[in-house]
Amino acid sequence: MKIVIIGGSGLIGSKLASCLRERGHDVLAASPSTGVNSITREGLAEAMLGAGTVVDVSNSPSFEDKPVMEFFDRSSRNLLAASKAAGVSHYVALSIVGLERLPDSGYLRAKLAQETLIKQSGIPYSLLRATQFFEFLPAIVAGGTEGDTIRLSSAQFQPIASDDVVAALTDIVLSAPLNGTTEVGGPERDGMDAFARRFLAAKGDRRVVIGDPAARYFGAILTDESLTTGPEARIGTITLEDWLKRTAQAA
Repeated sequence: MKIVIIGGSGLIGSKLASCLRERGHDVLAASPSTGVNSITREGLAEAMLGAGTVVDVSNSPSFEDKPVMEFFDRSSRNLLAASKAAGVSHYVALSIVGLERLPDSGYLRAKLAQETLIKQSGIPYSLLRATQFFEFLPAIVAGGTEGDTIRLSSAQFQPIASDDVVAALTDIVLSAPLNGTTEVGGPERDGMDAFARRFLAAKGDRRVVIGDPAARYFGAILTDESLTTGPEARIGTITLEDWLKRTAQAA
């Protein structure tokens, strides 16, 4: 089966491509760097030839409200049209837990719009909603930094290792379309501020992290339910400490 991964050179896409190739599948890891552009449609029709499954793990280069909405709208419309023309039988997309609970976030509004386009496309589909990746912790810390202190939400947070996301995504790609949505999250729940403290302590960073219920994340105020999975979610096995050890060994 030919599988086209849109965003195939990114964090998730490159790992997913490796996993699927190890299982014997014909994988095209597509991205602008390989001549496939979902915005301009460059190389898109050619990439889809013979594809049975398309996996969209692409991301917007800008997180600002207007550009991010334009990216996911145009990219998704182009990808879905090309997929339909090529007779693709399974369209898979990686999304984010809690989209409908955070309408103040322009980024999450854009991802919700992407999901809606996929559901309305008529192509059999599967949506995997994941919690935030451990790999995003440096950016989360940077976003909350004010001088020598870091101010982050104290709401519950359930980050996950990208390897656990890829494992879940691999299973979905190789299964029948869900025509629905499933969730995957990390094995631990704690305040976003608490995860940041653990992350910084492991790095020997002594800066103070302040937990603030009013601190915004992508423009939104969080509650304990905003970014955490429901009862039917798949739960990863890699803890923060496991991930820190792995990244240290790989460095």
